[in-house]
Amino acid sequence: MNTQAWILLVAYLGILLLLAWPLAKCLVAVAEGRLPRWMAPFEAIERGLYRVAGVDASAGMGWRQYAIALVVFNFLGVLAVYALQRLQAVLPLNPAGMGAVSADSAFDTAISFVTNTNWQGYGGESTMSYLTQMLALTVQNFFSAATGIVVVIALVRGFVARSSTSIGNFWVDITRVTGYVLLPLSLVFAVVLIGQGVIQNFSPYQDVKTLEITAYQAPKNGPDGQPLKDAKGNPLMEDLKTDKQTIAMGPVASQEAIKMLGTNGGGFFNANSAHPYENPTPLSNFLQMLSIFLIPAALVFMFGRMVGDPRQGFAVLAAMTAIFVVSVIVVTAQEQQGNPLLTSLGADQVASAAQSGGNMEGKETRFGIAATGLFAAITTAASCGAVNSWHDSFTPLGGAVPLVLMQLGEVVFGGVGTGLYSMLIFAILAVFIAGLMIGRTPEYLGKKIETYEMKMTSIAILVTPILVLAGAAVAVLADAGKAGIGNPGAHGFSEILYAFTSAGNNNGSAFGGLSANTPFYNTLLAIAMWFGRFGVIVPVLAIAGSLAAKKRMAVTAGTLPTHGPLFVSLLIGTVLLVGLLNYVPALALGPVVEHLMLWYPK
Repeated sequence: MNTQAWILLVAYLGILLLLAWPLAKCLVAVAEGRLPRWMAPFEAIERGLYRVAGVDASAGMGWRQYAIALVVFNFLGVLAVYALQRLQAVLPLNPAGMGAVSADSAFDTAISFVTNTNWQGYGGESTMSYLTQMLALTVQNFFSAATGIVVVIALVRGFVARSSTSIGNFWVDITRVTGYVLLPLSLVFAVVLIGQGVIQNFSPYQDVKTLEITAYQAPKNGPDGQPLKDAKGNPLMEDLKTDKQTIAMGPVASQEAIKMLGTNGGGFFNANSAHPYENPTPLSNFLQMLSIFLIPAALVFMFGRMVGDPRQGFAVLAAMTAIFVVSVIVVTAQEQQGNPLLTSLGADQVASAAQSGGNMEGKETRFGIAATGLFAAITTAASCGAVNSWHDSFTPLGGAVPLVLMQLGEVVFGGVGTGLYSMLIFAILAVFIAGLMIGRTPEYLGKKIETYEMKMTSIAILVTPILVLAGAAVAVLADAGKAGIGNPGAHGFSEILYAFTSAGNNNGSAFGGLSANTPFYNTLLAIAMWFGRFGVIVPVLAIAGSLAAKKRMAVTAGTLPTHGPLFVSLLIGTVLLVGLLNYVPALALGPVVEHLMLWYPK
C-alpha cells in the first residue's frame, strides 16, 4: 500500500471509533429502556402504537416466543414486498410506467430485502417504480436492519441476566430500534447526502439529446414487457441506435441513507454506489464507508457497557480490527500491483512486472484504487453489499479478499447486529476450545458453556457453509446454472461461488458476470438467503434464552480472562480456522487457480 492508502485507512478507523463511542450510549439506553430526555416526546407515540397493536410492552418473552414473533414479522414483510412488486403497474408513483416484476424475480427480491441481503438480479431504475423503491425496499431496509440489532441485544441480555426466563420483548425492541436509532440517523444522513449531490425527487425520467448517435444492444422484450430468453436462459439481444439518453430520477437519498446505515446495500440504481446520483463525490464515498461500520462498531462498545466490563468490547473490537486491517492491506496492494499481462514488457517478463498505475479496470477514477479497495473490504466485512466498483474486474487475490471476508461469516464488524452476534458465537466456541485444552468447564462472561450452547453454536456456524457449498455445487452441475456463467474456467466458478457466498451470508454484493436473474438462480439464491438468515438467528436466540436462565459464576483463578491479548489471539484463530477451513477447497478451484494462471501462464 502507498502512503495515500495508509492515511485513508488510519483516518477512517480513527473517525469511525470517535463517532461510534457516543452512539453506543444511545444504543445502551434503548436496549435497557432508559430513554434519553430528547426521546420523551416520542414515547406517547410509542405507547399509542402498542395499544393499537394490542402489545403489552411490560411483558417479557422467552426465546421461543421472541423467535416466533421475529420470524412471523419478517415473513409478513416478504408477502408485502412481493405483492407491491407484482402490483406496481397499477399503483401510483410510477412515472416511468414500470410493469409488474416477474414472479421469480419478485420472490427473490422479497426474500433478499427482508433478510438484509439486498441481492439484486434486476436493474433498479429499469424495474422498480418509485412506490416500490420506497414502500417495499426502503421500509424493509429499516426493518431488516432493526431485526439484526434486536437479536444481538437479546443475546447480550442473555449474558447479563441472572436466572431469567425472558430475553426482552420483540415488539418493543423492534419499535425502539427503528424509531429511536435508525430513523433519526437516516434522516440526518439523507440530508448530508443531498448536500453532496445525491438526488431526492419525484420527477419523471429526463430524456436528453446526445452529441453523437450511439449504437448498442439491448434485451428484446416480449408482449408482457419482460426480457425474452433463449433455451439456455440467456436474454435475446437486438441491435438499436439512439441519439437520446434517458436520465433516471427518483427519491434516492432517503434510500441511500438507510441502505448504508443498515448495512443493506441495495442500490436505487443498477450501478449502486458507483452511480454519481448515489455517490457523487469522494467525500460522499468516505461518509458512506463510515456509515456502513458506524452502528456495528457502536454495538461492540454497547456490548462492553451492558455486560459491565468495557474491556470485553475492546477485545472483540481488537479482533475485528486486526482481521480488517490485514484484509484492506491485501486487497489494496493487489489492485495497486495490477495485472501482469497488461504490460509493455515481453511475455517472458510478465511475472516480474505489473500493470502501470495499478488495476483500474472496473473502478471509478474519482475514487481511485485506495478508496475502492477500502470500500470493497468494508462492504463485504459488513453484510452490506453496496459496491462502488466492479468486483469481477479485481485481480484474483484482490477479488478473493471480499469473498473470504463473507465466508468468515461477516464477523469483522459485520452487519448491524449480525456481525457482533456472529463474533460472540465464535467467542463461545473459543472459550469452549480453551476449556477442552485445560480440562475445565468453559465459561464466558460468567455463564457456563455446556452441551446445549455448543449444539446451537455448531448449527449457527455450519448452516451457512452448507448452504453456500451445496448451492454452488448444484449450480455448477445443473445446465440452468452453467448457462448463466459469463466467463469460462476458474473465473466462472468464482462467479458462482461468490453469488452463493453473498446470498448465504446475507451480503448482497455480486461478483458480476453471472446472469442470475433466471428462475433457477432466483429460487436457489432465495433459499440460501432465507435459511442463511434465520438458520443462524434462531440458534442465537436459543443460546440467549439458555444463558439468561443460568446463574452468573464468580471469577476465580481458573477463569479464562476474555479481555486480554491471549483471548484476542485465540478468537482470531478460531474465526480463521473454523470459519474459513470449510471453503479452502472451493477457493483453491477459483481465485487461487486463477492467480497462478495469471502470474505463471506457462
